[in-house]
Amino acid sequence: MAKQEFLLEAKSRTDVGKGASRRLRRLENEIPAIIYGAGKDPASITLSHDAIFHALENEAFFSSIIDINLDGAKESVVLKDLQRHPARPIIMHADFLRVRADVELTVNVPLHFMNEESCPGVKLENGQVSHMINDLEVTCLPKDLPEYIEVDVGEMHVGDTLHLSDLKLPEGVSSVELSHGEENDLAVASVQEIREQILEEPEEAAETAEGAEGEAPEGDEGGDGDSADDEESSD
Repeated sequence: MAKQEFLLEAKSRTDVGKGASRRLRRLENEIPAIIYGAGKDPASITLSHDAIFHALENEAFFSSIIDINLDGAKESVVLKDLQRHPARPIIMHADFLRVRADVELTVNVPLHFMNEESCPGVKLENGQVSHMINDLEVTCLPKDLPEYIEVDVGEMHVGDTLHLSDLKLPEGVSSVELSHGEENDLAVASVQEIREQILEEPEEAAETAEGAEGEAPEGDEGGDGDSADDEESSD
């Protein structure tokens, strides 16, 4: 499958600070952002809020090389950080890291779980697939960066667990966790049996409650008198 291409138009920004950023968002529907890395000075830029907001609706945007056209010059970057408004659907700020063709980069790539419904554990053994992680931190050259990594669970049975070492990573792509040693071979997915909880029928529960109300515990008769005696003795 051909990789999707993303292009954002940007302008250089000289007016910085919180007040300037608020004016950008409110008056011009633009957001502040920064481009850094690759041995160059950081560049403060502005982006169309709507353009980046719609780009973020595509999962591939988070794990793709993005071209930013900055004042007529193209910068190749990856998205490194994003600040959203805590209560409203508004992007507040974005950080982009420059990439070089000959330098490896570290990116989180989403996992796509395949064949969940047809695996024996689900189809034949009353199980369900649980995802332990939903993305994987990888290292690779920009040309090898995948949009996502497939996780095939089609052969899993109840009780099986899939680990990082079981994944088939694309050529040139390596797991950051596994590079730290075998003890970091994290679980990715497992199949567990669905345990059904047997609930009482409403009528049976009501009958049980009524029966309990009709039975007086031993020694309950004359309980009021006992209370009175207790009060007198306490006096």
